[in-house]
Amino acid sequence: MNRSRTRLEKSSSRNEVDAFLAQVAAAPKGTPAGARGRLLFAMDATASREPSWDRAAAIQAAMFQETRDLGGLDVQLVHYRGFQELHASPWCQSADQLLPRMTAVRCAAGITQIGRVLDHALTETERQRVNALVFVSDCVEEPLDSLAERAGQLGLLGVPAFVFQEGRDPTAERALKEIARLSGGAWCPFDASSPGTLKDLLSAVAVYAAGGRKALADFGRRRGGDVLRLTQQLRGE
Repeated sequence: MNRSRTRLEKSSSRNEVDAFLAQVAAAPKGTPAGARGRLLFAMDATASREPSWDRAAAIQAAMFQETRDLGGLDVQLVHYRGFQELHASPWCQSADQLLPRMTAVRCAAGITQIGRVLDHALTETERQRVNALVFVSDCVEEPLDSLAERAGQLGLLGVPAFVFQEGRDPTAERALKEIARLSGGAWCPFDASSPGTLKDLLSAVAVYAAGGRKALADFGRRRGGDVLRLTQQLRGE
């Protein structure tokens, strides 16, 4: 019984990864050749997320490394925590600039502020095009209707939200999947037990933001595994 359940869970996880990769491939290309991509990396820094924060910081370095030869990637870190605290870093051009800001963050109890994150993404892309939003959370404590409206606005502006969910809270899953769908992005579990897979998935989003589908296909051929399967689903530019 336990063995069957393990196989079922692995199959479910694999299907979710495949679906996520297909949606990354289908997202609209938004970076002209030679231009630096802009990726907004937003994280829930409420108390429940503290164990995962350090892992996310380590993954950031890999994202910069994979996009360095594509013209580069500018990343802005956004996080919320505590009582109405929402912080956005300057746009950073390297892991050396961003990682000290991530490691200085301390998680604190509070409710989610996803609506403010989406509003911030809308404001930033109106100033200068944002190619993708990555959002990591485990909980949603806001009305879905208002979040869906903002996500739809991001979709109209061509800013896909790639949403990583830690844990499997069903209420959060429904809301986060809807945010991803309406923005033209994708949802995927944040699997702390598979850091290599998670790093590859986040790097794939970063490569897409910096170089579009062709760069993503090249990345898949180099990396293989989950990301290689993505390239088999690509249509031509």
